[in-house]
Amino acid sequence: MSTATAVAPALACQKSRFALDEGAHFLNCAYLGPLPRSVAAVGVEGIRRKLSPTPFAGTEFFTDCDRARGRFGRLVNAAPERIALIPSASYGLAVAARNLPLEPGQNIVILGEQFPSNVYAWRRRAADDGCKVRTVERPGPPPSGGLWNERLLEAIDRDTGVVALPHCHWTDGTRIDLEAAGRRAREVGAALVIDGSQSIGAVPFDVQRIRPDALISVGYKWLLGPYQTCAGYFGPRFDDGVPLEETWISRRGSEDFRGLVDYTDEYREGAARYDVGQTSNFILIPMLIEALDLILAWDPARILDYCRALLAGLAEELRGRGWAIEDDAWRAGHILGIRLPEGCDVAELEARLAAARVYASLRGDALRVAPNVYNDASDVEALRRVLVAFG
Repeated sequence: MSTATAVAPALACQKSRFALDEGAHFLNCAYLGPLPRSVAAVGVEGIRRKLSPTPFAGTEFFTDCDRARGRFGRLVNAAPERIALIPSASYGLAVAARNLPLEPGQNIVILGEQFPSNVYAWRRRAADDGCKVRTVERPGPPPSGGLWNERLLEAIDRDTGVVALPHCHWTDGTRIDLEAAGRRAREVGAALVIDGSQSIGAVPFDVQRIRPDALISVGYKWLLGPYQTCAGYFGPRFDDGVPLEETWISRRGSEDFRGLVDYTDEYREGAARYDVGQTSNFILIPMLIEALDLILAWDPARILDYCRALLAGLAEELRGRGWAIEDDAWRAGHILGIRLPEGCDVAELEARLAAARVYASLRGDALRVAPNVYNDASDVEALRRVLVAFG
């Protein structure tokens, strides 16, 4: 009897499931993920239902929310009751910053040029509580990811109260070793807070292995859902925390609409206390569920392999031409950050990309290329032609 583990087949291009403009080369999922056709259809159906909400049972305020918690929980290997439904990364990070204990003199460790949502909340908390934000800057141009991760671990010390990191850097996809950072944080008693907005959906994430105290991910990028959707995992440190809003639906017994006049100070069990007001969005939440179902069916591991394969040849060629690109070992495979040659005319590059209908983002000093399952080799080739002709 064979004990070999079955290997899932490679993922095929899913372009037919999207409605991208013909002739456009959209390599910009890190900016705004396009809606799959089926996700858009669910949203239209939600609008139709709102036209005439008869009948509309009170249970529907809860059922889709519970489904969404379950889907996101499956995606990151977390219990559904640990998932809050929130509108943005900044909202979830504000919940974390409000509830984690910090003492005067402690420090909060972040990375240089980290996305602002995972900076401003900590700057405010540090100012309010006499703490210091300790920023670990990039040690130099790529390849420097390995050294950057080493310096991150060195920055976490006995005075560290919170380590707030991304899964990969938003400007260029530099990979952060979250397992190592988590181990170091636990050694000193610090909380680990992760902004997974640029990875969850396209990169496998296991809460049980990485053990963050909080994990936040927006729905409109790599989860391919609608704007103003976001999910947050909140671990045991948050079990008795204070939410940003005091909503009726987050209270124990809120399923009984007749009993809402019987006010209670008790919250629903788990992370639901942190849900945004009007969390039962009858258009956006079903869309998010449909998007999560697609991601789960495609499997983030296969999505990552697909993106990595698309970008591999381009990364190798540009390195050979002297363009600065992070080593593969320290680059998340779904994002390629390309450092432009010295003296490069950025405005000219943007004009050439626009003329070729190639869509990518300039972030910091990197051209960020972010494909997904709707892209194929022709999209990468269109980008390659522009870059080779330019530099």
